Amino acid sequence: MDFRSLQSRNRWVTRALVAASFLLLAAVAAFVSVLTIGGVFAAVGAVALAGVMSFAGYYSSDRLALSATGAQPADPDQFRQLHNVVEEMAIAAGVPKPRVYVVDDPAPNAFATGRNPDHAAIAVTTGLLEKMNRSELTGVVAHEMAHIRNLDIRVMTVAVATAGAIAIIADLFLRLIILGGAGSRGRGRSRSSSKNDGAIALIALVGFVVVVVLAPMAAGLLRAAVSRSRERLADASAVELTRDPSGIRRALEKLHDDVTVVRRTSHATSHLWIESPDDTQPGHRGSFFNRMFETHPPLTERIDVLRRMEGLTPWAGPTSSPTEPTSLAFPTGEPTMPPAAWYADPADVAQVRWWDGQRWTDYVSTPSG
Repeated sequence: MDFRSLQSRNRWVTRALVAASFLLLAAVAAFVSVLTIGGVFAAVGAVALAGVMSFAGYYSSDRLALSATGAQPADPDQFRQLHNVVEEMAIAAGVPKPRVYVVDDPAPNAFATGRNPDHAAIAVTTGLLEKMNRSELTGVVAHEMAHIRNLDIRVMTVAVATAGAIAIIADLFLRLIILGGAGSRGRGRSRSSSKNDGAIALIALVGFVVVVVLAPMAAGLLRAAVSRSRERLADASAVELTRDPSGIRRALEKLHDDVTVVRRTSHATSHLWIESPDDTQPGHRGSFFNRMFETHPPLTERIDVLRRMEGLTPWAGPTSSPTEPTSLAFPTGEPTMPPAAWYADPADVAQVRWWDGQRWTDYVSTPSG
């Protein structure tokens, strides 16, 4: 695997993404300014403002991402093992040791952020530290270190900065519409004012639709930049750094089994995590949009790639299958969903089926004994 060629390609992709993101941000800013203020000078000023916002967001995106997730600096004494693992993987990757943060959250997850290896940070949740052994933790940290070494974090940084700037512009636009509408109330009604009100309403409607459509498009563009191949490459790079595919593979299997979701996250930062924290379960609110702009390959695919590296058969399902007949009947009538476990298959009582905490999966087993 030629990592120098990869880094060179990522630099080119980053430049292209920065240019495309700035053009999109400038177009949104100019469109909003013309509709609300009018004139060429307003559009030029909006483009300049968009550039300043993008530049400022790029240089402060690591702080914004860490703040948005509630990450706190990891105390070297309290989290000594984490610091040791990060230092070991930094040496293996040939990059400076990144800053180390901890997110107080029971969901196991981790992310890397920063504009380059010299200004990088790695954050892990307390849930990850509790549920992973050292080998698995090393695999996760190696995955995030790979994002730093391969310069993926630059693309992620641009995603955070641009998405945040577009969100701010959209919010200001809506506020200007509301204030403009409120300011027109109470005036004398005339044929001329009625026409003006109609024109203003039409402009507001068009502007609202354009901004609402452009914002998701921008998010989709940025998520496409952080492509699925980058996550697979980071998994492979973790194996190269640790010389042990089982660590990251077992960590991903645990992530698949666990159904808890990170509490403090947003669409602007969901692409940073090793496992997407967005809810993609069918029927759940917002799941259709989350699946449409999904930035991570399915965990099962990533696990099977790593299992092939170890010469193992494809993954048969979460955790080991039960070795004795189970008497677990799926609990009904409870106020909350039952925990993830093997339960008697409602379609075939002779076998058990894995319930992931939210829905039935395709993993089935016939207990022995």
